[in-house]
Amino acid sequence: MTRGRLITLEGGEGAGKSSAVEAIRGWLISKGRQVVVTREPGGTPVAEKIRHLLLDPATGDLAPMSELLLMFAARAENLDKVIRPALAAGQDVICDRFTDASLAYQGGGRQLGAEPVLALADIVHPDLQADLTLVLDVPVAIGMARVHQRGEDSNRFEQTRSDFLERVRLAYLEQAQRLPERYAIVDAAQDMGTVRRSIIDQLEERLA
Repeated sequence: MTRGRLITLEGGEGAGKSSAVEAIRGWLISKGRQVVVTREPGGTPVAEKIRHLLLDPATGDLAPMSELLLMFAARAENLDKVIRPALAAGQDVICDRFTDASLAYQGGGRQLGAEPVLALADIVHPDLQADLTLVLDVPVAIGMARVHQRGEDSNRFEQTRSDFLERVRLAYLEQAQRLPERYAIVDAAQDMGTVRRSIIDQLEERLA
């Protein structure tokens, strides 16, 4: 049986990833693919508990390395219980954030650098990387305005200073520049209809 494909979706706060996930899922189903959707941190009961800890503003400040290790603990659970079994069964997996998020948020935003992130990736999933990573790029000011418009309580990452979010955005763009064969940047500052069309264009070009 042919292994399924891992498609990851990345981007800063307010980039519109939830709507993009549905666009990707619909396109894959239209191609006759079986699809599993998951997210990080999260995807399993244990990983969702870690997600709550990481996103809850009441958690307060965490040492950057502690935050990174918690992310990879949740990732290891998601890989073991959801992602690897689905791929082995020939299903395509859409993952809302993956290790590239750790490179951006903890490596770039928390200024740990890429080395500890890549070292953990070599332990947790040395044999697996995304077949396609879509980065929804949006200026920090626009993304945060969208977050505030949602009228929901902000999570720990949405409450961080803009300089942190700027470093996250820059880290994503630098990763995409280094690995253009895997990354595709989508201008997420546009209206959702235009963003959806851009996503579909990338899927048709790279996966069809």
